[in-house]
Amino acid sequence: MLAIERRSAILSKLVVEGKVLVSDLSREFGVTEETIRRDLEKLDKDGLVHKTYGGAVKAENINLDLPFQVRKQKNVDMKQHIAAVIASTINDGAYLMLDSSTTALCVIKHIMNRKDITIITNSIEILIELCNKSDWNIISTGGALKQGGLSLVGYQAEKMLSGFHVDMAICSCKGIDAEVGVTDSNERDSAVKTAMFQSAKKRVLAVDSTKFDKASFVKVCDLSYVDTVVTDIEPDQIWLNRFADNNVEILY
Repeated sequence: MLAIERRSAILSKLVVEGKVLVSDLSREFGVTEETIRRDLEKLDKDGLVHKTYGGAVKAENINLDLPFQVRKQKNVDMKQHIAAVIASTINDGAYLMLDSSTTALCVIKHIMNRKDITIITNSIEILIELCNKSDWNIISTGGALKQGGLSLVGYQAEKMLSGFHVDMAICSCKGIDAEVGVTDSNERDSAVKTAMFQSAKKRVLAVDSTKFDKASFVKVCDLSYVDTVVTDIEPDQIWLNRFADNNVEILY
């Protein structure tokens, strides 16, 4: 196993378990404890973990841009619940845009039995998932490959999206705040999500309950620009009032 693969596996364990021990990792990966310490030092330097005596704990930083394979392990049950709710609103013949979020991939897996679907996406993972789906129309945005993100971003992707109009755009985010609005950690990802929302009749935001009252680095849009918010549990009354005031439908 290459060092970068081992560090990605360590990150995945941290996302699921919250902490790791050097001694356990050394046995699991068949390397010396010193090698594991160097891995943790590198991850700590990159801001992805907090190194502790004898191990590490995950870094709780909303602005971190974790690799796709690591994000897939995070809040899995929440994403499945959200995806199931969104899938229930998608009918045969729908024209959809989906971002490169792990929740969008879950939505795709929930609607595989739908007929005559058109998908426009910047997600390489979704394109791979649908590579044998001959009865659907699958369109890639094109653009620059975002390293580690399994997504296509940049001017080409944004320009391509602006040339289409779809029934629904489904995007996730890193945070949703009453004052700041919908935010994400990366400028290029944020620009693609904004372009998708601008090209859709219905704008659906998939956001789990851990992201409420949080603001990340880059603004995607105002809360009032979203048509529907789909989350895993019922928000508190303050948020229900905010959604009502902004004419935002809330599903959970």
